[in-house]
Amino acid sequence: MANKPTKTAIRFTREADFPAWYQEVVKEADMAENSGVRGCMVIKPWGYGIWELLQRRLDRRIKETGHQNCYFPLFIPLELIEKEAAHVEGFAKEMAVVTHHRLVAKDGKLVPAGELESPLVVRPTSETMIGESFAKWVRSYRDLPVLINQWANVVRWEMRPRVFLRTSEFLWQEGHTAHADEAEARAETATMLEVYRDLAENWLAIPVIPGEKSESERFPGAVETHTIEAMMQDGKALQAGTSHYLGQNFAHAANIKFQDAEGGESYCHTTSWGVSTRMIGAMIMTHGDDDGLRVPPTVAPYQVVILPIARDEEAAARVLPAADELAARISDTVAFGDVVRVHVDKRDMNAGEKRWSWIKKGAPIILELGPRDLDQGTVMVTKRTDIQGKAPQTTDEFAATVKAQLQGIQDQLFAEAKAYRASRVRADITDLAGLKAFFADESHANGGFVRAYWDESTASEEILKEMAVTVRCLPYDQPETGGICVVTGNPAAKQAIFAKAY
Repeated sequence: MANKPTKTAIRFTREADFPAWYQEVVKEADMAENSGVRGCMVIKPWGYGIWELLQRRLDRRIKETGHQNCYFPLFIPLELIEKEAAHVEGFAKEMAVVTHHRLVAKDGKLVPAGELESPLVVRPTSETMIGESFAKWVRSYRDLPVLINQWANVVRWEMRPRVFLRTSEFLWQEGHTAHADEAEARAETATMLEVYRDLAENWLAIPVIPGEKSESERFPGAVETHTIEAMMQDGKALQAGTSHYLGQNFAHAANIKFQDAEGGESYCHTTSWGVSTRMIGAMIMTHGDDDGLRVPPTVAPYQVVILPIARDEEAAARVLPAADELAARISDTVAFGDVVRVHVDKRDMNAGEKRWSWIKKGAPIILELGPRDLDQGTVMVTKRTDIQGKAPQTTDEFAATVKAQLQGIQDQLFAEAKAYRASRVRADITDLAGLKAFFADESHANGGFVRAYWDESTASEEILKEMAVTVRCLPYDQPETGGICVVTGNPAAKQAIFAKAY
């Protein structure tokens, strides 16, 4: 007799249909939903709470590295965009453009009336607008470096939207800096990529591979683009954050120049860097399981959820105050640099249904507290990393160890993700036939990254394009000797990460 399939809280499993599983996790975790505008999303409180905690951590790190926050307009004059040809070419197909102003009533409908003399581009990124300001702010070497960051929304008209991963409007931070010399600008680029690596690994528990992008994958107009690449549970890569050394390209376009110490005139070296709400999509696809979301405690809006179990008013009169008292006691503990975030769920609904709702949302620890628990001085504990291992702990024991238990969940999520990635990185493929065979297998059980030598040639990238495979990065940790390119068979100095990607 065949074994019955394991019942899961999510209708779709990762193995059977990963894209449908992803959408279902977002829905069942009540994180976000599609809006009435195609390609745009409504981020609901649980999803936005995760973004706020990620934002808070990153904002602190950005300021610790010497940057200040400011804000620039959403609308960019088309003539500014036109100043940077390479930049425009990279974003032209994604730009949303405002061409009219005012609405008037005509035949019972509201229609655009006045046409703008100069169209306005809705911010796809802010290099051109910020460059105009830098040109005003910088006069002398004494004005440098300029180190700024903005938290904003951007619009890139997306043809194949997916919540958190690719949407026409999304939230992000974008840092922009100007420096007197190349060495300082390159150091800035490296510093910010390390900030992103730390955020991904130590805050979101997502292991990443830092490295440099190939020429064809660079940010439009950049001299170098550096990236952190993460592996999702379907074996695909996701670019989790980038930091760009822009050289003097944007400085020439925007006329950002200064008088140096010797009295001469020089153009600044600039950088830009950013991460977005796409990091939430990365978190979902890295840690989620077939029962829903699993949120690292660092970014869980509620790290501990208490479920009072009371079948009648008499029980409720005992349990509800005890639940509030326990919540206050737990929230006195500091974990990950902040007080433990506790929520008492007092909704009038079935206890089992309530518990599973928090499992699907990915709350790290769920506590059940009923009259019997009060009599025994215990609480029933479910950890999201082990929902089958529900077990009682004394109230004192839990309160004393909640910080360690949250850290244990954080460490376990990172270790699991790192082990998963290690199991799906192939370093033994050495020729094109092997590379094609690997990426031709679309099953969930296969796929992943290939690490192999690459000659960085345009010809090899054309072959990869036909395979729907890209070079994700040239990892920083390179072997001391060269080898043979896995695509062309030519001599190659460096290894690359090859993958299909989001």
